[in-house]
Amino acid sequence: MQSRVAFGLAALMALGVAGCSKSESSGQKWKRDGAEPIQVVCTTGMVADLVRNVGGDQVQVTQLMAAGVDPHLYKTSTQDVSALNRADVVFYSGLHLEANFVSVFNSLAKEKPVFAIADELERWHHSRLLKSGGETYDPHIWFDVSLWKLTAKLVADRLGEFDPANARTYAANAAKYMARLDALDAWCRGELSAIPKSQRVLVTAHDAFSYFGKAYGVEVKAIQGVSTEAQASIKHVEELIADMVKHKIKAVFVESSVKHDSIKQLVEGCAAKGHTVARGGELFSDAMGKEGTPEGTYEGMIRHNVTTIVKALK
Repeated sequence: MQSRVAFGLAALMALGVAGCSKSESSGQKWKRDGAEPIQVVCTTGMVADLVRNVGGDQVQVTQLMAAGVDPHLYKTSTQDVSALNRADVVFYSGLHLEANFVSVFNSLAKEKPVFAIADELERWHHSRLLKSGGETYDPHIWFDVSLWKLTAKLVADRLGEFDPANARTYAANAAKYMARLDALDAWCRGELSAIPKSQRVLVTAHDAFSYFGKAYGVEVKAIQGVSTEAQASIKHVEELIADMVKHKIKAVFVESSVKHDSIKQLVEGCAAKGHTVARGGELFSDAMGKEGTPEGTYEGMIRHNVTTIVKALK
């Protein structure tokens, strides 16, 4: 297997975070060595689930970020460093979602294949990506199922390059998974169309659902921006409360990976102005549900979110 990264946790933490990295390993040609399952390390649950579906029995996936973890704020641990050192291949989401990992991935890419899924999607399908201000792209691509579907082929291609003997298997697995996501995308459209257009407004803690809104005709409003690192101003919160009162928005939604304090502030602010807003339920945004539950898979997470939104807003 590949040579191991010869740096410790202290060295990793000392590296500065340097903007969004492509971190791809094109120019180097690493290949699978032996018949053991490929050791793949992934950051988020969405990426890990994707790789498991495409890699099948040929991969053993280690997921660094558990349920309820905010990838915007997550920092590497000693366990993460050990897992990354043992990995044969690394996949992460990209577009600066895992902001504190960028320098780590840059260093790893000198030693083994490291792929940022959303960055590769930007390269091939940039016209479908959304800007989050200036020239920065919104990283929450998984909320447009038809867009996330395209990442299955990217993963199949990268695994096939590393393991050419099983390239056809990866391609076949990706095709089957993409067909399931086509069905999921159609289901989302059907379910959300049942909400009257005037009530199709999604208010959440941070701006993770722009792709969802564009794909399925839902107006999205959020307290924080695309990253949970940035705090919302008092003025913005007050304006959002006034807008919710004016348009009689029925419900707000908490997120499993974001503190609920800001949503409580909205509910209380609306109540003070004579407008009752219900808590619509908990959505999974930057992290999926617990392993072993339906919401612990990408498809289950999306179904949970759509069902929760429809129930609250219909």
